[in-house]
Order: sequence, then structure tokens, then C-alpha cells
Amino acid sequence: MRSTGFRRTFAALSACSLALAASACGSGEDDSASGKTRITVNCMPPKSAKVDRQFFEQDVADFERQNPDIDVVPHDAFPCQDPKTFDAKLAGGQMEDVFYTYFTDARHVVDINQAADITRYVKELKSYSTIQQQLRDIYTVDGKVYGVPRTGYSMGLIYNKALFEKAGLDPDKPPATWDEVRTAAKRIASLGGGTVGYADYSAQNQGGWHFTAELYSQGGDVVSPDGKKATVDSPEGRAVLRTLHDMRWKDDSMGSKQLLVINDVQQMMGSGKLGMYLAAPDNIPILVKEKGGNYKDLALAPMPGGKGTLIGGDGYMFNKKAGPEQIRAGLKWLDHMFLTPGDGFLGDYARAKKNDAPVGLPEPRLFTGAADAKDQEVKKANANVPVENYQPFLDGNQNLDMKIEPPSAQQIYSVLDGVVSAVLTKEDADIDQLLKDASGKIDGILDRG
Repeated sequence: MRSTGFRRTFAALSACSLALAASACGSGEDDSASGKTRITVNCMPPKSAKVDRQFFEQDVADFERQNPDIDVVPHDAFPCQDPKTFDAKLAGGQMEDVFYTYFTDARHVVDINQAADITRYVKELKSYSTIQQQLRDIYTVDGKVYGVPRTGYSMGLIYNKALFEKAGLDPDKPPATWDEVRTAAKRIASLGGGTVGYADYSAQNQGGWHFTAELYSQGGDVVSPDGKKATVDSPEGRAVLRTLHDMRWKDDSMGSKQLLVINDVQQMMGSGKLGMYLAAPDNIPILVKEKGGNYKDLALAPMPGGKGTLIGGDGYMFNKKAGPEQIRAGLKWLDHMFLTPGDGFLGDYARAKKNDAPVGLPEPRLFTGAADAKDQEVKKANANVPVENYQPFLDGNQNLDMKIEPPSAQQIYSVLDGVVSAVLTKEDADIDQLLKDASGKIDGILDRG
């Protein structure tokens, strides 16, 4: 998950109309009238994202020149995956041949039999063995491969160095524990003028998402290892909520406005009125380009607590109707676009720098070994952001347990949203009862599969 908070509803659509069959659906036909292998792909940047759109179109054109026997038909989308329509597109046969998914959707797509098994073809993907194993495993179900990771992220603590200095805190020594977060938040909030020490989400499923990250940071978990029982009603779960409660009501370091979502918090940080919040590194350019922030003031630390952090990301899967040549063509396209270290749509750092796009953020960190070394070398050579601000995050992440989101994540987050919002809006909220009730609801979700 990034910022979306919708619970998907499975719905049936009619089969693709003739008008759509040529452009929107996974047809399963390998060859077009021209004799080329034709694939439809999604997640093309919208026209409003002019630079990204230009890069994408350029890379597709380069790919087709290098592979004259393949015709790529991209479809733009924002967001790349709309949770409100995702299942409906799958059920109605309207999904592209090569389609974008969040990590949390991979198992679901396989369970409803809407993904092609690409196990026999994935050996043709040159980069596959260089991708982090834990990310590859997300798209592997019962020993069969159904997709390929594109990016990965992990959560950390974004903080404002200028406010740290103003509050008499050392900006080069970010909080490492939740007690230290609480202390720093009080100092920052005491600056006054509407300054908030620490902010958190508590609506649109985003509160449940952050609760999960905070629980991981304490060494807890949302569900049992077998995925069958809730484990939120635990000492670690109570510690998360008690910290939030005390920062909100005893310290007054979280401000009075609650039920916040990502845009609210980003606006606070970008305007210089917020000390800290949890986020992935990709928030930083948004804070600068859209919210008025400054790269030199924005730093990133690992998750407080020292136990674990939440990881997520996205990748591509293949329509179950895609033929063998379409799958092979799609894998070649993924290699070209996203999976060549230091090159392609995500990795051409020299091109990004030339077009004033941020280069040097600490993630995504997709590859391992020599591939990772090359990617990092090219990134470092073209860095145009203060990479020293992110070194604590890189160093600290080496010691954290990297944990993916729970099964049925969006439904579980919806339950946990209510828990977090209650703690932040009701001073007398009963934490024990909230966690007990949430545990029962999550058990019900897990029972339904």
C-alpha cells in the first residue's frame, strides 16, 4: 500500500466488447495482423505527468526498435491500479496482457485464477536471479511463479532537520526508539505557532497501514505466521496505541486535528510545521515538488524501535489468456523498462538528473550482488539530492526485520483504522477493549479467506 485506502469489491463485468478487444483486453492471441507479437501493458504515466510520460514513450520506442517483432500497446493510468475497479477488470477480461499489481494483490490474483503461470518462461528474464529473493517470493505461490517485482520500499521516519535544530535537538542523531520520538515530538511542539511534533494517519485505511508498520517496529505482528489468527491484541499492540495516546493527550505533541490522511501530513511537513512522520523515501520528492519543502531540510531515519519495518512495492503479472509468445515478449519488455541496473524507465539516472528529477533517494533497492552495485554506482554518480540526509536510514535498515503487509491487508487496515482513530480522538479510549474487538474482527476476515 502507498496511500490508497479503498477496499476492493469483487464484481462481474460482461466480456470485452469488440471495440475493446483490440486495445484493452488480454486476448491471448500472440500475433497481430502485421505478424508481430502484440502485448498490451498498463501503468503508463498520464499525460499530466509530462516528463515521466516522455520517458516512458521513449523507452517503449527504443524497445520496439531493438525488438522489431514485438508491438507494445501501453495504456496510461493514474493510479496504476485502482482498487475500486481492479477485480472488475480481472473478472470481465479487460485486464492488459502485462498488468501492474501491488505486492498485497499477488496472492489474491492467483487465488481467483486470473494470472498466467510463467514459471517455465521466467528463466528467460535476464535480471530475474538478481532481484531480492524476498521480493521474488511475493509472486511465487506453491512453487509457481506468477509475476515479477518492479520496485520495493520500506518504511522509515521522515524528519525536519531545521525544526530539530530550532528545538535544540541534534539533526544528525534522529530518534532511535519510540521514547525518543516522544521526547523529540514534545520539544518540537513546544516551539508553538501551530508546529506539530509528530503526525500520523487515522483514516481511509491509512491508519491501519501505519499501525501495522508501528507494530512491526515494536517486534509484533498483525497475524500469526500461518495467517489464520490475529495477533494485534498483544503487549506490542498495546505499546503502539499507548504511545500514540500519550503523545496526543498527555504531551499535546500531535496537534488537535486528527483523522488525517497522507496528503494532510505531507502538507504539514512541506510547509515546515511538522517535525516527524512515518513514510517511505518516495515521499521526499513529493514534499519538495508539490508541498513546498526543501531537500536540505528533509532527512530520513530507520523505523524507531529497532525491531522491524514494513516493506511493500509493486510488480507485473500476466493475463491468464496471454499466449507463450506474449509472455516471452512481456518479460523482455520488463527487462528493458524496469529491470536493467542503471538504465530504463526507473534506472536511467543520468536522464532523470538532466530533467531535474530527484536522483539519490535510498530506495527502491531491488537488486542484489553485482547488479545492485552497478545500480548504486550509477545513482551515486548522478545524485542531485543531499544523500547524506538518508545515510541513517540506509545504515539502520541493515539491522531491521523486513516484513511484508499482512494477508487481506486492506480489510484488516479498515478494522485497525477504527482503533487508531479512536485513540487519537477519544482521551478515554479503552485500548484493551479496542484491541480485543479488532482481534475478533480480523479473525473473521481471515476465516473468510
